[in-house]
Amino acid sequence: MKNRIGVLVAALCVAFAPAQAARAQQAAQQQTQSLPNQIESLDVAEQGGTLYIRLGLKQALAAPPASFSVASPARIAFDFPGTGNGLGRTLQSIEQGDLRSANIVQVGDRTRLVLNLVKMSPYETRIDGRNLIIAIAPAGASAAPVTAVGQSYGNFADARAAAGGSNVRDINFRRGKNGEGRVVVDLSRPDAGIDIRQQGGNLVVEFLKTSLPEHLRRRSDVTDFATPITSMVAQQQGENARLVVTPNGMWEHNAYQSDNQFVLEVKRIVEDPNKLVQGSRGQYQGEKLSLNFQNIDVRSVLQVIADFTNFNIITSDSVQGNLTLRLKDVPWDQALDIILQAKGLDKRKDGNVIWIAPSDELAAREKMQLEAKAQIGDLEPVQTESFQINYHKAKEIEEFITKRKDQSLLSKRGSVTHDDRTNKVFVSDVSGRLREVRKLISEIDVPPRQVLIEARIVEANKTFARDLGVRLGFGKNTPINLGGGGRLGFGKSEFATVDPATGKISTSTDQALNSMVQRIGENASSGDGFQPNGYGSVALTLFNKGLTRFLNLELQALESDGRGRVVSSPRVLTANQVEASIEQGTEIPYQQATSSGATSVSFKKAVLSLKVTPQITPDGRLQLKVEVNKDRPLFENALLGVPPIETKNVKSEVLIDNGGTVVIGGIYEEEETTNIDRVPVLGELPVVGGLFRTTRKNSNRKELLVFITPRIVADALTLR
Repeated sequence: MKNRIGVLVAALCVAFAPAQAARAQQAAQQQTQSLPNQIESLDVAEQGGTLYIRLGLKQALAAPPASFSVASPARIAFDFPGTGNGLGRTLQSIEQGDLRSANIVQVGDRTRLVLNLVKMSPYETRIDGRNLIIAIAPAGASAAPVTAVGQSYGNFADARAAAGGSNVRDINFRRGKNGEGRVVVDLSRPDAGIDIRQQGGNLVVEFLKTSLPEHLRRRSDVTDFATPITSMVAQQQGENARLVVTPNGMWEHNAYQSDNQFVLEVKRIVEDPNKLVQGSRGQYQGEKLSLNFQNIDVRSVLQVIADFTNFNIITSDSVQGNLTLRLKDVPWDQALDIILQAKGLDKRKDGNVIWIAPSDELAAREKMQLEAKAQIGDLEPVQTESFQINYHKAKEIEEFITKRKDQSLLSKRGSVTHDDRTNKVFVSDVSGRLREVRKLISEIDVPPRQVLIEARIVEANKTFARDLGVRLGFGKNTPINLGGGGRLGFGKSEFATVDPATGKISTSTDQALNSMVQRIGENASSGDGFQPNGYGSVALTLFNKGLTRFLNLELQALESDGRGRVVSSPRVLTANQVEASIEQGTEIPYQQATSSGATSVSFKKAVLSLKVTPQITPDGRLQLKVEVNKDRPLFENALLGVPPIETKNVKSEVLIDNGGTVVIGGIYEEEETTNIDRVPVLGELPVVGGLFRTTRKNSNRKELLVFITPRIVADALTLR
């Protein structure tokens, strides 16, 4: 391939007269002599299979030059700013080892050294006084033990600042929210010298005058994190700690430091075929160059850019004219756009080939191509292809293809039909449309993702009752005669019974005492029977020797505390965006009259039901439409044999993380009642009135909570 300076000289010879070319060469020599540094010598030697290139300069370099490599064709380029070419030649043939030749091209105040190789080989550089030593190892071997240098991307701190020494505390790897890989290095001090460069396909980070502990000297495979970074190697190189990061594919990196923490971020680049240089850091990403031409032919300038960028540029015969431009340190892709806009030209990129022509000519060419494709579609033979549908119904696929207004995938001659028995779709169309249909079906005919929804319906009850009171009774064995056969008797106490016919109590001492002893602590029920109740009753009875009169007193204190909890846990497994329901309960029969007077039996549901429709979002969360219903028949309040139904219903739509739990609703009820039984007038007296009244307090609390927990399950997981 021609070197850039050779092409430039040829272009200048075409554009200028010989005298003008001579003056330009003389001006270039004067500019070289005015630069502070110059390349004075270039020597090559081979030792042990490693090729050493010694570049002699007028002044010693402060740091190794920036460099980059190209795999195809195999080249290594070094840039020397503020340096001129003092060799007097631009091309030197070497033909030793894998090195074929070297190009030394000066553009303005910058000189580039390009090493042309047979195949890409590892290389390293070091500074030896005023000389720069470049060591190129054979392909497949490691480079010579000199300080490795690639294209420098930044120094976070001066190496002299870290003269006291520092160490690496920890090295971690994380995955960013957009899929980028982050290498986080924790340093012992914030002023450690850091140098970042690209060497071949790797990123090399040098921590100057920094020690690396033994437990951190390892190779880490981070492929499973699904980032552009596949591995990273941390090792000690002399007094420096080196971290080599290996990405894959197309990527770009960004690095920053905050206090003692250094972060290297590698982000994947999605290739845009319309961009000349891939990347997202601004509009133009090309390597910077400087151009200074007076009245030069446009085609010659384009040839210079083609040689600089290794792109294949094809220009139309209608690209003519001259231009004058002066550009300094401008990205080459921006320089190309400036040249095209100045001459009314446009470009089209196809791989590594750039087509350049007037805008009208390119537009007319593309229009002709589209018209030719349309004519081919009208004349191309129709083919028929069958598609086996696995996870959809064939009828749905047919409707999806054909019933889209103005967006049908088929051409005017295309048709589609389906067969329900085999669940296949048959499409007849030209080959181009068949490819689009095949791609569409492969994207939509995929197994649906499954979602397991577990609901917990918790119903808690708490009851509390308190009963405080005094009962006072007086009895007499001789009823009071009211006249006319009427009698008034006293004594239906809690401790002895009175004959309902005569109103007398038992005259037997033993019987009366036994009855009294047995019935202490018992409450009277309806009728003459008794129900045992062993809670807080104290009774006292005073009677005379003949058991003809008695006075009894009963103190009663009762507290009742009850707690209950009912947990219902329905679970259902369903596909993404498919409603699922589950219910459990009873159907209550009841009679219903018809218009003819006859009766029929109908049923009413009283069930616990769960209806849910899940939708999996692209970020792995779930959006749920949930309806929970809990019914309970109240048989104790039945009317005409039909019990009423107590219904509790919750309906909501929520967004929740996979495996998370959310409370979608709650119903809280609280009921408090107070009942007082007392003797009129006497029960209202202060202090003494407590002997003539009974107070009952009841407190009931009910609470209903609904918890939902969705989980995205794998194909092998089944509902247990």
